[in-house]
Amino acid sequence: MKNLFFILLFLSFALFSLKAGKENDTSTQGKRPLIYEININSEINTTSRIYLNKGLQEADMLEADAVLLHLNTYGGTLVDADSMRTAIIYNRIPVYVFIDNNAASAGALISIACKKIFMRPGANIGAATVVEGTTGEQAPDKYQSYMRSLIKSTAEIHGRDTLVSGRDTTFRWVRDPLIAEAMVDDRVYIPNVIDSGKVLTLTTNEAVKVGYCDGIADNTDEVITGCLGYSDYRLVTFRPSFYDNLMGFLTNPALQTILIMIIIAGIYFELQSPGIGFPSIAALTAAILYFTPLYLDGLAQHWELILFITGIILTLLEIFVIPGFGIAGISGIILIGMGLIFASLDNDWFSFRNVETTDITRSILTVLSGTSLSFIAILYLSSRIGKKGMFRKIALIADLESSGSVDLNDNQLLGQTGKAMTDLRPSGKIIIEGEIYDAVSNHGFIDNGTDVIVVKFEHMQLYVETL
Repeated sequence: MKNLFFILLFLSFALFSLKAGKENDTSTQGKRPLIYEININSEINTTSRIYLNKGLQEADMLEADAVLLHLNTYGGTLVDADSMRTAIIYNRIPVYVFIDNNAASAGALISIACKKIFMRPGANIGAATVVEGTTGEQAPDKYQSYMRSLIKSTAEIHGRDTLVSGRDTTFRWVRDPLIAEAMVDDRVYIPNVIDSGKVLTLTTNEAVKVGYCDGIADNTDEVITGCLGYSDYRLVTFRPSFYDNLMGFLTNPALQTILIMIIIAGIYFELQSPGIGFPSIAALTAAILYFTPLYLDGLAQHWELILFITGIILTLLEIFVIPGFGIAGISGIILIGMGLIFASLDNDWFSFRNVETTDITRSILTVLSGTSLSFIAILYLSSRIGKKGMFRKIALIADLESSGSVDLNDNQLLGQTGKAMTDLRPSGKIIIEGEIYDAVSNHGFIDNGTDVIVVKFEHMQLYVETL
């Protein structure tokens, strides 16, 4: 009896251990499927691109079984949509989309990239014609051509279905590329689908009929259980942080353009005004706001920051140390531009193998736009300096009408000495025998009150050096 008791105790312990082992089994068969949801319910822009990329990374880290993109958008920027499309296509975990009302323009491109498309009753997909951001008018045909090719190739990625009827075997596109093209080009005619002269937008039922909707559902749970077939699942939803929203705001191309404008204009006006003041503070702040989010995001590297700083140093040397404008100045401008462009690209030194062409185009256009705006700002602000208003104190205001006039064509001032009335950085004003003249420092800065000598007269401009 005693032995029987120990045998029963042993068997109970063994069965308990076996049951516990099964409950703690972490194999795929014993786990509840994990569905990772990413919500995008606004314009397709830099912020939504960050949401998607961060969400896909987190889903991969959690070893999710599927990613569900919960989408409702009227469109957005093509550059960000193309980047999101690429991330979806090449993601290791399958990405499905649930169109909750609208997937227009850029949203249509993103949806077509997903493995399967599910739509809510009354939803729409299409109208992917490229339009001008400011006017809303249709963009030139070269942009439409690119979008046509992009959306067609996205549809083609899903391949063809094999249909066997008797002895005949036919192949049908999973998503007909011609239908995708019709969402961009109003010249495309598809019998019983779209007439020529209209851009295609599909309702939910129409999308089902032409193979652009794989299921209809009212909510996320119906998509997961009814369409994807997961009866028992775990749902994790991406929660953007304050940092994600801040990164999206600071890396917006429009803001980057303004920051570049402030950097260039700030450097210029600091060179025109004595001491370290508002222009240099504005330029430094803009540079920090431009490079910091890119650096934290892993795009900007140390060497790209060094390129930018080296470019500024070479430009300053050309202006204040080396007379004329030559190799140092040109090299400085090139390095500044390269630093700004490369910082926003995911390049490996000078290898751009993993960088999308659209990203390169966006970066170049952003820098060129910022540079152009800086020249406009410089011209406008230069005309305002010294006049009534906030720019009055930036310039020296003095009555020079009594300074008299001297015929400088005779070079009679060469070799004469005087005193700097303002800081020369490199231009400023000097006084010689009671007369005030505009002058340029021939080498470096010259501080206010320093004795100077006229060493050169070229193009109606005096050049001076310290005694």
